[in-house]
Amino acid sequence: MTDMRLKLKEGPTKYDLVSLGEVMLRFDPGDTRIRHARQFQVWEGGGEYNVARGLHSCFGKSTGIVTSLVDNEIGKLIKGLIKSGGTDTSLINWFPDDGIGKTARNGVYYLEKGFGIRSALGTSDRGHTAISKMTPQDIDWEDLFGNQGVRWFHTGGIFAGLSDSTPDVVVHAAEIARKHGTTVSYDLNYRPSLWKERGGKAESDKVNSKILRHIDVLFGVSNLDTDPTDLEHSVFERAIEKLAKEYPNLKAIASTMRIVKTANVNDWSGVLWSNGEFYRGMKFNNLEIYDRVGGGDAFAAGIIHGILQDCPGEDTINTGIAHGALTMGTPGDNSLVEQNEVYQLVQNQDASVLR
Repeated sequence: MTDMRLKLKEGPTKYDLVSLGEVMLRFDPGDTRIRHARQFQVWEGGGEYNVARGLHSCFGKSTGIVTSLVDNEIGKLIKGLIKSGGTDTSLINWFPDDGIGKTARNGVYYLEKGFGIRSALGTSDRGHTAISKMTPQDIDWEDLFGNQGVRWFHTGGIFAGLSDSTPDVVVHAAEIARKHGTTVSYDLNYRPSLWKERGGKAESDKVNSKILRHIDVLFGVSNLDTDPTDLEHSVFERAIEKLAKEYPNLKAIASTMRIVKTANVNDWSGVLWSNGEFYRGMKFNNLEIYDRVGGGDAFAAGIIHGILQDCPGEDTINTGIAHGALTMGTPGDNSLVEQNEVYQLVQNQDASVLR
């Protein structure tokens, strides 16, 4: 078994991880479709936030979320949902409420689960949200990373795609984090809807090329030379090697490996690269999916947990794969999984009844 060691911040810190990103309300119509729904289950969720929540709720790490919410009843609802999941809310930047949401608003989205050949369908309502207006000066980053202390800082392409100013926030925060010895990770998480009117994938790649020079650990690859038809690692490994060569500052790169067969059945695995070494994880063929949203975020949380615990590379990648697989077997964006369930799956690699 090969050891995978990343240099982490030493000494006492307030947080094991802090995420930077938008937290939205998710409206879930249950088993029906959005257009036919008459009632909804409400969750909180967001790509970067889901990592912080999963790292706390499943793995017991102390986490916080840097986000911005409008100071109204909806913002307070979102704060309450975040707090109920155990992620610290003291880093929320509150935006003044103008009464009608003209200057800023809180984001919401609707998601119906797919079935069989009918794909899941998401509809976002997140324009002009409070966090899209965030600037580097809105948060005292020196106090957060220099005084309070953070072992790991996580953000991603969803936050960076919200507006023209948010990439500057990422770079500014990442520079200060790394100055104080905090490990910085970034999830590419390309969302076409966010870049539709801002240059599409080409502009997203341009923005990411600037951000990635300030990152230590990357989640996701977007430069596959061929579309994977099975869970072979070669396609992903070539893409990872290309990224590692282009960005020598990257100490680790991890990617999920997914083959979508139907909305409810995927093949699922992952791969991790660190300091020139590849770690190939366990594979789940024909994995049954209850709710796909958040699977990649749970994968990232599992990888981060493994690195923070200084686990061997093989254990780290398997923890990420298992956490992602189990999270997709539960409703909502967030991990509803217990740590012992993750370790049970890693050890047994099946869904036997726990007695």
